[in-house]
Amino acid sequence: MTIGKFFGSILLIIGTSIGGGMLALPVATAAGGFYYSVLAFIFCWFIMTAGAFLILEVLQPLPQGSNMISLARHYLGKPGEMVVWLFYLALLYSLVGAYISGGTDVLNNALQQFDIQLPLSMVSAIYTLTFSFIIYKGIYWVDYVNRVLMFGKLGTYLILVLIVAPFVKFLHLNSGTLKGLLPNLSILITSFGFASIVPSLRDYWRNDIAALKKIIFWGSLTPLVCYLIWNLVIMGSVGQDALNALVSSAHATSGVGKALLEKTSSESILGLFDFFSCICMLTAFLSVSLGLYDFLADGFKMKKSGLQGKTVLAMTFLPPLALVIVNPGIYLSALNYAGSFCIILLLFIPVLMSWKFRKQSKSTDIILPGQKWVLSFLLISAIFCMMIPYAQ
Repeated sequence: MTIGKFFGSILLIIGTSIGGGMLALPVATAAGGFYYSVLAFIFCWFIMTAGAFLILEVLQPLPQGSNMISLARHYLGKPGEMVVWLFYLALLYSLVGAYISGGTDVLNNALQQFDIQLPLSMVSAIYTLTFSFIIYKGIYWVDYVNRVLMFGKLGTYLILVLIVAPFVKFLHLNSGTLKGLLPNLSILITSFGFASIVPSLRDYWRNDIAALKKIIFWGSLTPLVCYLIWNLVIMGSVGQDALNALVSSAHATSGVGKALLEKTSSESILGLFDFFSCICMLTAFLSVSLGLYDFLADGFKMKKSGLQGKTVLAMTFLPPLALVIVNPGIYLSALNYAGSFCIILLLFIPVLMSWKFRKQSKSTDIILPGQKWVLSFLLISAIFCMMIPYAQ
């Protein structure tokens, strides 16, 4: 196991998680307040990380190159395969669409700083086409590009936290209700939806389960800590009212930066936030797009090079790009939809597959500790999270 490859894989998980979801979190959790959001974050981290371990667990008997389609076909038969096809495409397209929308907002805001005015549709196309090339080159390119971006992201994150922290007013943290938090719980779920790249990481590590377990744990724990600190400084400095005003805004991402500028009166804050937003969107865009690219190649049994590779690339990016061009302000709503799909595909279905896997396998093949009570808890949690949007 090489140290560079190990940390690069952890950074892929962090990059998938700390993206558009992180930028949206203070807005999404504003009505719930800081303290209720802490409990919600820990709950979402636990169940979604458990789901990632279950995906790794059930992948073990399958050959290299297998993805969620292969898993569903193996464990749940043809009906399960069709369900996974439908919901997994919806999940990944929702996420890619959200990150194209958010990335377009950030890039357009940056262009305006240089007095460059372009139609949003053109900005979306430029953003997508430029970075789709990296996906076509494969996970090795994504890994190395992501490493560079992640160091910039984490460094900028620390600088922002240190600058904004003195402006935190703890009175801003006391407001909020649990009921106010629940409608946007799915966005928190999305922020831990990294399990879509577990099959790609498993291929990258050639089924080295010991290394992959460490990668998943540390890769998921780091975003949890970052989210809690981020919510603390943004909620504590900007305040609930200003954040609530951005919930239905088409410019929620850049709106947070402008709110920080208003509260801190620091021009450097806006520049740093824009830079941070750009990297967040890009790392998440690359990681999730890689998962969708591999998923489509596996599902259609197509090569990821030559004409077939270019066809898969077009299938990966043209549908979400078209959606963003038609409706450029879909950022938060796309993340919300993605959260519902995350629960079904990255928790509910992995629990069902693991139940069957554990009946057929030796105890030494079990990765997630616990017996039926653990799977039962995760199943109940998944059903609870799926029902929340319909209970409001």
